[in-house]
Amino acid sequence: MIKIKHLLLGSALLAGSQSFAQKAKPIHLFNGKDLKDWNVKITGYDMDDNFGNTFRVEDGVLKVSYDGYEKFDEKYGHIFHKQKFSAYLLVMEYRFTGEQVAAGPGWAWRNSGAMIHGQEAKTMGKNQDFPISIEVQLLGGNGKDQRSTANVCTPGTNIVLKGQRDRSHCVNSSSKTYAGDQWVRCEVLVLGDSLIQHIVEGDTVLEYTHPEIGDGNVGNFDPAQKQDGKHLTEGTISLQSESHPVEYRKVDLYDLSSYMGNQKKLAKQIEKLKKMKK
Repeated sequence: MIKIKHLLLGSALLAGSQSFAQKAKPIHLFNGKDLKDWNVKITGYDMDDNFGNTFRVEDGVLKVSYDGYEKFDEKYGHIFHKQKFSAYLLVMEYRFTGEQVAAGPGWAWRNSGAMIHGQEAKTMGKNQDFPISIEVQLLGGNGKDQRSTANVCTPGTNIVLKGQRDRSHCVNSSSKTYAGDQWVRCEVLVLGDSLIQHIVEGDTVLEYTHPEIGDGNVGNFDPAQKQDGKHLTEGTISLQSESHPVEYRKVDLYDLSSYMGNQKKLAKQIEKLKKMKK
């Protein structure tokens, strides 16, 4: 486990409002052409049954759409990248569009998310609603009220926040509200189970540590997958379908795993990434 305080002090990690955007070559989790590197799992359906063509690529954009639905009926879905990751910078550019599908829950209006440190799609129960994971919750505003994005939610998990084990299901970030159909850049720095930071448009809006399996807010899972107390040091990345259309024009990842054994090199690499321009 990384000594967090030393790393923070040694690299001035994410100080100020500088973005992590970088010139270093990323792994394009979404290649802009197809979904061949992804698995789909929708509640009530077998893996890779992409009901209603929910997840699709159009005009170089990954779209989560519901024009094939009559109503939502709690068909919560996730599209999982096939590879697991442990230490990385995840960079997403997303936006909400259109109207929520009929019978979508009120809380899911302009609500989606990216799941990190998650279980694999093939281990999901057929009727399981959410993967056991940490959710980077993405929200859109209504043009009037404050509604932060890049919050954290914990389906079947919990985290340490400000030095204390936090068992509340969702914790809001300090981000501003992003209303309308504007593109929003969200970055997630993940260092195993040592540190996770959410960054929106260059501002660090949330930080927590020591994610582990435990607690509720996930249903119809295989009990063998829910090993309460197990530290989450790696896992899958998946994108949600929760009843409101959302698009991603970028889903990139910068792998930091090769630096995890050397704090100085890790701090140096993070500092380099921080200074790079978009």
